[in-house]
Amino acid sequence: MNYGAGNSDSPTPVIDLRSDTVTHPTQAMLDAMAAAVVGDDVYGEDPTVNALELRASELTGKQSALFVASGTMGNLVSVMAHVPRGGEIIAPAQSHVLRDEAANYSVVASAGVRPVIENHHGELPLDVVLESINDPGDLHGAPTSLVVIENCHAHSMSRPITPAYMRALRMALPDELPIHVDGARIFNASIALDTPVRDLLADADSAMFCLSKGLSAPVGSMVVGSEQFIARARRARKLIGGGMRQAGVLAAAGLVALGDDECATINRLVEDHRCAQLLAEGLSLQAGIVSPGGCAQAEGSDLDPARVVTNFVLFKVEGGSARRAAYLQALARQGIALMAYDHGQIRAVTHRGIDEQQIRAVIDASAVALRATA
Repeated sequence: MNYGAGNSDSPTPVIDLRSDTVTHPTQAMLDAMAAAVVGDDVYGEDPTVNALELRASELTGKQSALFVASGTMGNLVSVMAHVPRGGEIIAPAQSHVLRDEAANYSVVASAGVRPVIENHHGELPLDVVLESINDPGDLHGAPTSLVVIENCHAHSMSRPITPAYMRALRMALPDELPIHVDGARIFNASIALDTPVRDLLADADSAMFCLSKGLSAPVGSMVVGSEQFIARARRARKLIGGGMRQAGVLAAAGLVALGDDECATINRLVEDHRCAQLLAEGLSLQAGIVSPGGCAQAEGSDLDPARVVTNFVLFKVEGGSARRAAYLQALARQGIALMAYDHGQIRAVTHRGIDEQQIRAVIDASAVALRATA
């Protein structure tokens, strides 16, 4: 994917919709970080990290939790904790674990991946999952050791995965085959489905969620699961150099994000969803904007705003790659940054730094860019 929308001559974006990772910490987070009580987390002695891990356990309904530096690290240590050397992971073909984490499952964990094509809701077809499980008695196949689900599923327009699907998946799988949820934006799914996170993860053995995306913390993700699983994940974190000493300075921002007061950023994600819906409605009326295709919707059809239920808007520009590049450049010249995927989709992600007035400005700028590139 191309994270930049312009070239070196383009202005610094005034409206940055590339990702919700561009969010900045709130003032409450900065104050908490400055005042954080810290200790050595590798020794388990940082009280702020311990409090954050306890809060993550409470919200997700899991026994234990681990603070890690990033979502990629969180998924990696989860794979290392679940999958033996030479084991195989079943994962969505368009998942972050498979596409966007530098093949760390192979390079570091010595695991293979069996990609399964998702449906337009981001779900893995259960019959295909079952067909993808290798016979443990067949020496030719790697032992199937883990199933990964992405919730929200980015490439299907960041669709949330329902508890009903997770229950059906759990019931279909062998009891000994664990499920890990890449829940980088699990709180967006919770808001969209009006369902507590613990219910979304009830049938998962482990999960990761990010603090540094829509929740606006500057750094960090959480891994949750059983006490035994977290013990293995903690060892894996140490192995890959992820042990952070006085990490409470960072964890303090996560505690604010997951709090139960007016400063908690988990409570404002609905605003991002509202802005994304407004953007989708405006873009859908513009000639030249079409469905992104892939697992989101049939390519070439009109962009359907009803598919936008969280903070992602995916679309394509008619006219091929040359017009897409020119369209993005035209937006960049107006101070607007979007993300271009390598399969032709364009992504706009709303977040705490974006309001409705800016969304209307993006819609107007898109119309100008389309006319300029027609």
